[in-house]
Amino acid sequence: MPDGWDADIPRFDPDAKGAATRESSGKVLNAVAARVPWMIGGAADLAPSTKTLLKFEGAGSFSRDDPGGRNLHFGVREHAMGAVCNGLALSNLRPFAATFLIFSDYMKPPIRLAAIMEIPVVYVFTHDSIGLGEDGPTHQPVEQLASLRGIPGLTVLRPADANEVSEAWRIALSQPYRPTALVLSRQPLPTLDRTRYGSADGVRRGAYVLADPPDASAPQVLLLATGSEVSVCIEAYERLTREGIAARVVSMPSWDIFERQDEAYRDSVLPPEVEARVAVEQAATLGWDRYVGRTGARIVMHTFGASAPVRALQRKFGFTPECVYDAAKRQLARTVATRGLHGES
Repeated sequence: MPDGWDADIPRFDPDAKGAATRESSGKVLNAVAARVPWMIGGAADLAPSTKTLLKFEGAGSFSRDDPGGRNLHFGVREHAMGAVCNGLALSNLRPFAATFLIFSDYMKPPIRLAAIMEIPVVYVFTHDSIGLGEDGPTHQPVEQLASLRGIPGLTVLRPADANEVSEAWRIALSQPYRPTALVLSRQPLPTLDRTRYGSADGVRRGAYVLADPPDASAPQVLLLATGSEVSVCIEAYERLTREGIAARVVSMPSWDIFERQDEAYRDSVLPPEVEARVAVEQAATLGWDRYVGRTGARIVMHTFGASAPVRALQRKFGFTPECVYDAAKRQLARTVATRGLHGES
């Protein structure tokens, strides 16, 4: 990457209404690509929806009449798009490919090959959950996130707000030998106040403490989440805090990066002695047991989605602050009862 390639990556002000992470991703992508002449890419006929159209002066569209164009219009060809981007990366360009997360299945072979070849393709996967609403279960990904996490050598990042998006792009483009999947929301997510909560720089370590007990006491319960569910955990945390319960929120945008940290750091984020844990993610449960244990709570997807407005779906499947709060209270009650059973104070 050229010197100063990340100089224009934006930092976003706190905003309760916020923006979809696909929107903030589009802003970061344009800020970076304008400084990197050999960055090129596009979408499988979904550039307006994935927000991956390069709009700065001179970007243009690649064609036989404009071979200098930076926007590639692949058409509905996810598999071919992935293969083309592999070829571009092998030619020392920095390609990106975009589509909805559900369609990552169509391009799994080239993603797998990019990981085997250790080439830095960036995949922008939007519409990342049941949060896309009325399109229904055919377009709502459930098992895709776990499938991507299972690919050796692929970094998967599901950012929680606009500032985590900025850090996710910084990580993706700093890795010369690893492909990266950015998993982004369709629906708006609050831009968190980083003077109140942990710095988004923590994304660089895969998972980090976003909120802790205000009196600096040790946490009694851990709320773990990625992406759009992090702000749901923050709301539950605020309620628990008002009741005097020592809660910690951990944002976990990248499991693979977190697993590469040393044991001391991992234990500082997820203290082994804190058994009361709640994991929250609008995706399949696979993998969360390593972080919450056999007895921890998991508010995840156990079925396919449904066609309904996003708020109705969140209520139906339990992705609300109230459900997270209730799960945390049950976890605390369980651990207290267990300690009593063993005669612990």
